[in-house]
Amino acid sequence: MQRQPISAPRTDAHVTRRIETPLGSMLAVATARGIVRLEFDRDDEADPPRLETDGQSAIAVHLLNTLTTELTEYFAGNRTQFSVPVDPSGSDFAQKAWAFLRQIPFGQTRSYGAQARAIAGPNAARAVGRANGSNPIAIVIPCHRVIGADGSLTGFSSGIERKRWLLDHERKNRPSADPMLFPA
Repeated sequence: MQRQPISAPRTDAHVTRRIETPLGSMLAVATARGIVRLEFDRDDEADPPRLETDGQSAIAVHLLNTLTTELTEYFAGNRTQFSVPVDPSGSDFAQKAWAFLRQIPFGQTRSYGAQARAIAGPNAARAVGRANGSNPIAIVIPCHRVIGADGSLTGFSSGIERKRWLLDHERKNRPSADPMLFPA
Protein backbone atom coordinates (compact mmCIF):
# COMPACT_ATOMS: atom_id res chain seq x y z
CA MET A 1 0.00 0.00 0.00
CA GLN A 2 1.42 3.34 -1.06
CA ARG A 3 1.16 6.24 1.28
CA GLN A 4 -0.31 9.42 -0.05
CA PRO A 5 1.83 12.52 0.44
CA ILE A 6 0.56 14.74 3.19
CA SER A 7 0.34 18.37 2.26
CA ALA A 8 1.50 20.80 4.86
CA PRO A 9 -1.25 22.93 6.37
CA ARG A 10 -1.23 26.63 5.61
CA THR A 11 0.05 28.09 8.82
CA ASP A 12 1.03 31.57 7.63
CA ALA A 13 0.04 34.41 9.90
CA HIS A 14 -3.02 36.19 8.51
CA VAL A 15 -2.85 39.97 8.81
CA THR A 16 -6.01 41.98 8.23
CA ARG A 17 -6.62 45.59 7.31
CA ARG A 18 -9.63 47.68 6.41
CA ILE A 19 -9.05 49.84 3.30
CA GLU A 20 -11.31 52.77 2.48
CA THR A 21 -12.22 53.21 -1.20
CA PRO A 22 -14.65 55.41 -3.16
CA LEU A 23 -16.98 52.38 -3.25
CA GLY A 24 -16.87 51.69 0.47
CA SER A 25 -14.69 49.95 2.97
CA MET A 26 -12.88 46.76 1.99
CA LEU A 27 -11.45 44.03 4.16
CA ALA A 28 -8.00 42.87 3.05
CA VAL A 29 -6.19 39.79 4.36
CA ALA A 30 -2.60 38.84 3.56
CA THR A 31 -0.05 36.21 4.45
CA ALA A 32 3.65 36.21 3.64
CA ARG A 33 2.72 34.50 0.34
CA GLY A 34 0.32 37.18 -0.90
CA ILE A 35 -3.11 38.73 -0.64
CA VAL A 36 -5.62 36.00 0.19
CA ARG A 37 -8.77 38.08 0.49
CA LEU A 38 -10.04 41.50 -0.60
CA GLU A 39 -13.76 42.10 -0.40
CA PHE A 40 -16.19 44.93 0.10
CA ASP A 41 -17.82 45.06 3.48
CA ARG A 42 -21.36 43.77 3.31
CA ASP A 43 -24.16 46.18 4.06
CA ASP A 44 -25.75 43.61 6.36
CA GLU A 45 -22.64 43.23 8.52
CA ALA A 46 -21.85 45.80 11.17
CA ASP A 47 -18.37 44.35 11.57
CA PRO A 48 -17.01 41.79 9.08
CA PRO A 49 -15.51 38.64 10.53
CA ARG A 50 -11.86 38.90 11.51
CA LEU A 51 -9.40 36.15 10.95
CA GLU A 52 -7.34 35.16 13.94
CA THR A 53 -3.64 35.71 13.56
CA ASP A 54 -0.89 33.61 15.00
CA GLY A 55 1.51 36.54 14.91
CA GLN A 56 2.23 39.59 12.83
CA SER A 57 4.12 38.90 9.64
CA ALA A 58 6.34 41.74 8.44
CA ILE A 59 6.01 40.49 4.86
CA ALA A 60 2.21 40.33 5.08
CA VAL A 61 2.13 43.87 6.50
CA HIS A 62 4.36 45.03 3.64
CA LEU A 63 2.00 43.37 1.13
CA LEU A 64 -1.00 45.12 2.69
CA ASN A 65 0.87 48.44 2.48
CA THR A 66 1.57 47.73 -1.20
CA LEU A 67 -2.06 46.76 -1.81
CA THR A 68 -3.30 49.95 -0.12
CA THR A 69 -0.99 52.08 -2.29
CA GLU A 70 -1.94 50.26 -5.48
CA LEU A 71 -5.68 50.49 -4.76
CA THR A 72 -5.32 54.22 -4.07
CA GLU A 73 -3.52 54.63 -7.40
CA TYR A 74 -6.14 52.50 -9.18
CA PHE A 75 -9.04 54.56 -7.84
CA ALA A 76 -7.19 57.78 -8.72
CA GLY A 77 -6.93 56.56 -12.32
CA ASN A 78 -3.15 56.20 -12.15
CA ARG A 79 -2.80 52.39 -12.11
CA THR A 80 -4.03 49.86 -14.67
CA GLN A 81 -2.27 46.73 -13.35
CA PHE A 82 -1.59 45.38 -9.89
CA SER A 83 1.82 44.01 -8.95
CA VAL A 84 1.02 42.86 -5.41
CA PRO A 85 1.24 39.04 -5.19
CA VAL A 86 -2.01 37.15 -4.67
CA ASP A 87 -2.53 33.72 -3.13
CA PRO A 88 -6.21 32.83 -3.50
CA SER A 89 -7.41 29.48 -2.27
CA GLY A 90 -9.66 27.53 -4.63
CA SER A 91 -10.08 24.48 -6.85
CA ASP A 92 -7.92 23.91 -9.92
CA PHE A 93 -10.82 25.08 -12.10
CA ALA A 94 -11.27 28.25 -10.02
CA GLN A 95 -7.53 28.93 -10.26
CA LYS A 96 -7.77 28.69 -14.09
CA ALA A 97 -10.78 31.01 -14.10
CA TRP A 98 -9.01 33.57 -11.90
CA ALA A 99 -5.82 33.39 -14.00
CA PHE A 100 -7.94 34.21 -17.06
CA LEU A 101 -9.45 37.21 -15.24
CA ARG A 102 -5.98 38.62 -14.55
CA GLN A 103 -5.28 38.55 -18.30
CA ILE A 104 -8.23 40.80 -19.22
CA PRO A 105 -6.72 44.23 -19.91
CA PHE A 106 -7.76 47.26 -17.88
CA GLY A 107 -10.78 48.93 -19.45
CA GLN A 108 -11.85 45.88 -21.44
CA THR A 109 -14.39 43.15 -20.83
CA ARG A 110 -14.97 39.56 -21.82
CA SER A 111 -18.10 37.46 -21.74
CA TYR A 112 -18.61 34.41 -19.54
CA GLY A 113 -18.82 32.37 -22.75
CA ALA A 114 -15.47 33.67 -24.00
CA GLN A 115 -13.90 32.86 -20.66
CA ALA A 116 -15.44 29.37 -20.68
CA ARG A 117 -14.19 28.65 -24.22
CA ALA A 118 -10.70 29.81 -23.27
CA ILE A 119 -10.32 27.63 -20.18
CA ALA A 120 -12.73 24.68 -20.37
CA GLY A 121 -14.94 24.61 -23.46
CA PRO A 122 -18.14 26.27 -24.64
CA ASN A 123 -20.44 24.50 -22.17
CA ALA A 124 -18.64 25.71 -19.06
CA ALA A 125 -20.09 29.23 -18.80
CA ARG A 126 -22.08 28.42 -15.63
CA ALA A 127 -19.06 26.82 -13.98
CA VAL A 128 -17.04 29.91 -14.91
CA GLY A 129 -19.75 32.09 -13.37
CA ARG A 130 -19.58 30.09 -10.13
CA ALA A 131 -15.78 30.30 -10.05
CA ASN A 132 -15.85 34.04 -10.70
CA GLY A 133 -18.49 34.43 -7.99
CA SER A 134 -16.19 32.75 -5.50
CA ASN A 135 -13.25 35.04 -6.36
CA PRO A 136 -11.84 36.03 -2.96
CA ILE A 137 -9.79 39.00 -4.22
CA ALA A 138 -12.00 41.69 -5.76
CA ILE A 139 -10.56 44.27 -8.17
CA VAL A 140 -7.02 42.81 -8.17
CA ILE A 141 -8.48 39.65 -9.71
CA PRO A 142 -10.91 41.62 -11.88
CA CYS A 143 -14.06 39.52 -12.08
CA HIS A 144 -15.95 42.78 -12.66
CA ARG A 145 -14.59 42.70 -16.24
CA VAL A 146 -16.74 39.68 -17.17
CA ILE A 147 -20.20 40.45 -18.52
CA GLY A 148 -23.09 38.70 -20.23
CA ALA A 149 -22.81 37.82 -23.94
CA ASP A 150 -25.38 40.53 -24.69
CA GLY A 151 -23.33 43.15 -22.81
CA SER A 152 -25.48 43.02 -19.69
CA LEU A 153 -23.93 43.45 -16.27
CA THR A 154 -24.53 40.25 -14.38
CA GLY A 155 -23.02 38.29 -11.53
CA PHE A 156 -21.01 40.51 -9.21
CA SER A 157 -21.12 39.53 -5.55
CA SER A 158 -20.39 43.11 -4.47
CA GLY A 159 -23.40 44.45 -6.36
CA ILE A 160 -24.15 45.49 -9.91
CA GLU A 161 -23.82 49.21 -9.06
CA ARG A 162 -20.23 48.66 -7.92
CA LYS A 163 -19.54 46.62 -11.07
CA ARG A 164 -20.97 49.43 -13.23
CA TRP A 165 -18.86 52.01 -11.34
CA LEU A 166 -15.66 49.96 -11.79
CA LEU A 167 -16.26 49.42 -15.51
CA ASP A 168 -17.09 53.12 -16.03
CA HIS A 169 -13.98 54.11 -14.04
CA GLU A 170 -11.78 51.88 -16.18
CA ARG A 171 -13.41 53.02 -19.42
CA LYS A 172 -12.73 56.67 -18.51
CA ASN A 173 -9.15 55.97 -17.45
CA ARG A 174 -7.97 53.40 -19.99
CA PRO A 175 -4.77 54.40 -21.72
CA SER A 176 -5.86 53.69 -25.31
CA ALA A 177 -8.92 54.00 -27.48
CA ASP A 178 -9.35 50.22 -27.78
CA PRO A 179 -12.98 49.11 -27.77
CA MET A 180 -14.12 48.10 -24.31
CA LEU A 181 -16.37 45.22 -25.25
CA PHE A 182 -15.12 41.90 -26.59
CA PRO A 183 -17.99 39.50 -25.87
CA ALA A 184 -17.06 36.85 -28.44
